[in-house]
Amino acid sequence: MTYLLALDQGTSSSRSIVFDRDGRIKAMAQREFRQVYPQPGWVEHDPEEIWQTQLATAQEAIAKAGLSARDIRAIGITNQRETTVLWNRRTGRAIHNAIVWQDRRGEPLCAQLREQGHAAQIQHSTGLVVDSYFSATKIRWLLDHVSGAHLAAAQGELAFGTIDSWLLWKLTGGRVHATDVSNASRTMLFDIRHNVWDHELLKLLHVPDSVLPQVHPSSHVYGESDAALLGAAIPIAGIAGDQQSALFGQACFHAGLAKNTYGTGCFMLMHTGEHFQSSRNGLLTTSAAQVANTPQFALEGSVFIGGAVVQWLRDGLKAIQASGEVQALAESVPDAGGVMFVPAFTGLGAPYWNADARGAIVGLTRGSTVAHIARAALESIAYQSTALLQAMGRDMSAPRPAGTPDGPPGGRGLASERPGARPAEVAMACRVTELRVDGGACVNNLLMQFQADLLGIPVVRPEVIETTALGAAYLAGLATGVYAGLDELAAHWRAERRFEPTMSRTHAAELMAGWEHAVRQAVAG
Repeated sequence: MTYLLALDQGTSSSRSIVFDRDGRIKAMAQREFRQVYPQPGWVEHDPEEIWQTQLATAQEAIAKAGLSARDIRAIGITNQRETTVLWNRRTGRAIHNAIVWQDRRGEPLCAQLREQGHAAQIQHSTGLVVDSYFSATKIRWLLDHVSGAHLAAAQGELAFGTIDSWLLWKLTGGRVHATDVSNASRTMLFDIRHNVWDHELLKLLHVPDSVLPQVHPSSHVYGESDAALLGAAIPIAGIAGDQQSALFGQACFHAGLAKNTYGTGCFMLMHTGEHFQSSRNGLLTTSAAQVANTPQFALEGSVFIGGAVVQWLRDGLKAIQASGEVQALAESVPDAGGVMFVPAFTGLGAPYWNADARGAIVGLTRGSTVAHIARAALESIAYQSTALLQAMGRDMSAPRPAGTPDGPPGGRGLASERPGARPAEVAMACRVTELRVDGGACVNNLLMQFQADLLGIPVVRPEVIETTALGAAYLAGLATGVYAGLDELAAHWRAERRFEPTMSRTHAAELMAGWEHAVRQAVAG
């Protein structure tokens, strides 16, 4: 048998999974690491702890599989995106804790960039909105606030990387400083139309190009691991940011294929092929994982509160004792009884982008029970995800006249108030024929069925829901000849269950209109 090792470096834990050639899990290991909160709005990780936990899980997973390093054909890396590390090239030590994607300390610089009118330029090149979510302002903060960093960077002594680059450097003993296009696309410094660092943006942000990694396709032999680390030198042959890796692991290789990851939040990506589709509906344009040098793109939208609403039912409302109880409670009533739950605990993400919105439960009557609220909470995940796919549909079905400028998303009203926002036509508008799903909450059958009903297209759950790690393994396998091509990988993808829509499109449209009304109340409140 041929085996592939996926290193899945996440926000709260490091995992390693050994897959066989058929994409089945042979063994898995996971370790959590510390979250560091120096002050409100700041989030950091210890890069050395990330490295040590990732290395330990890799060693453990190989051992649990009953294999040796010589049985592993290649390593693939997938990672939390945007999180930023600067390290000394000579010592291999980070000069500061990693600044995590959630960190907001770069917001003053982002506000300055917006006020100076740079938002359109940045979106045109990178596909992104100006936000401290991305790596650029994190790099600038480190250069400005770590003693001697500017001088060291100017002298070529420092290296920047997202977590994939940091792991690659450590695995290769400092021989390789590189990243893939999908991670580079999340820095707010990368021209995703041409797959090159944007030197105008580097100058604007005062980031020296000497710190930057080389950028390669996601499926590429980057180098070999130090033999002493795992017992043999293993090719490192696949890298992709977590959401793009999940898109690849779901075999969404071509335009019109979409996946949604149901975790604490929800991340929906739709492949748009070689077409750079700049969004007017609150979405981001990003690089998809690439197997060659030709740029490939995706539209991306994020929901801030997805499965976290179930945690609130458990810990806040005390409606359930364990998250797994929510489906039975929600199924104890035939529907939500007119109750709508907008879980805007931290504002609303795409496609609304309203940081001031707050959670709201509307439509309560004397007949409402905690079961109705639980059902409405579950349904809120599907409503928000439907709004994302609708936004993608409008972007894909509304070509712009030549010369139309790319404007930043947000501030354009609710989805139902924008031209062409017809819920019943979402699948036709974006030419999506099914939605592939993964993440912890996708095991909830009630939620998946309601999602299919709202969308009017099948929702398909795969046999292997660890699609983020699987995508990294597939990318590594492609680069090392384990797989002949994308057609072979597409044949590997297997559905565990298809949820077919049973609701009339008229009723689905009425429900979505009710959802948009509830969102307006949450925004107004």
